[in-house]
Amino acid sequence: MSMFCPTELAARLERAEAGLIAAAVSGARPIGGGYAAYASPGSPLNKVAGLGFADPPTEAGLDDVERWFAAAGSPVQAEVATLADPAVAELLTARGYRLAGCENVLGCVPSGQPAAAEVEVREVSTAGAFQEWLDVVADAVMVDDVQGVPSHESFARDIVVTAMLDMARAGLRHYLALRDGVPAGGASLRIADGVAQLTGAATLPDHRRRGVQQALLAARLRDAAAEGAGLATITTQPGSKSHQNAQRQGFDLLYTRLILVKD
Repeated sequence: MSMFCPTELAARLERAEAGLIAAAVSGARPIGGGYAAYASPGSPLNKVAGLGFADPPTEAGLDDVERWFAAAGSPVQAEVATLADPAVAELLTARGYRLAGCENVLGCVPSGQPAAAEVEVREVSTAGAFQEWLDVVADAVMVDDVQGVPSHESFARDIVVTAMLDMARAGLRHYLALRDGVPAGGASLRIADGVAQLTGAATLPDHRRRGVQQALLAARLRDAAAEGAGLATITTQPGSKSHQNAQRQGFDLLYTRLILVKD
């Protein structure tokens, strides 16, 4: 059965996304029911998330955020769900924000699923294992998968590593996948308020199209189901291999986030 996403569910998921950003970035500021966060120069965590499901942001509040980012030499990136109040996107575009891209939010009810026999997935539990995970995922992220709509942005390896260290502060669990005993990819998971957020996955180029991402999805969904999470979500580029893999694991497209940027 496919999953339908009413605005109430979208509001819950956007609160979870904003809460993740706030937990990862010290000094994140509430605005319009969401959060604005500036982590470090060039970070993918520099954004405004969760707008459009509570009182809209005020002009004064946006002025403050824009001055904050301008002082840091960073554009402002606001991510607005297509199920949010349309007045938010209208307000932002009137202030000079432009559409830079979009991403899809998919969801499913977590369940125990079998993993590919040739791929082993381990949850990371030591500092040494975390460093190995960090190296594998950072290397994997550096080589784009060309399927689907390309991302509107790319990042240097050191920036990716810094962002992943920031994200770890939000209480993420980390998973390392191995093929034939060799590290092949990694992923992460956060469970908060009954929502399992699949917060990223990457596979090294030599191991792609070998079931690694499917195994990482299955492992995280099993853990989410075991802990009673009622919903799992994942964010992907439209038409990407990650999008395709998620649908194969039973995820449905819930809505899209518009990425609005003011330079």
